[in-house]
Amino acid sequence: MLNVLFISPQRVIFEGRAKSVVVPGELGVCTILPYHRNFLSRLLSGWVVIDKKEYPLKRGIVKVDRNEVVIIGETP
Repeated sequence: MLNVLFISPQRVIFEGRAKSVVVPGELGVCTILPYHRNFLSRLLSGWVVIDKKEYPLKRGIVKVDRNEVVIIGETP
């Protein structure tokens, strides 16, 4: 399981555990699963999908580090 925190300047959008996270990365859509390689990426406009639930995103960043996923994003 992944520990996920998705925040915007206004509020916490999602905080909890998830099996998968899909983000609209700078180089394309990226699916993050448990034990994913650590990385940091800029996010583009699109949808963040956490366990099949969609959240709109204008832009942001994602950091993956040892099953911890932190998304800081601007929502529409």
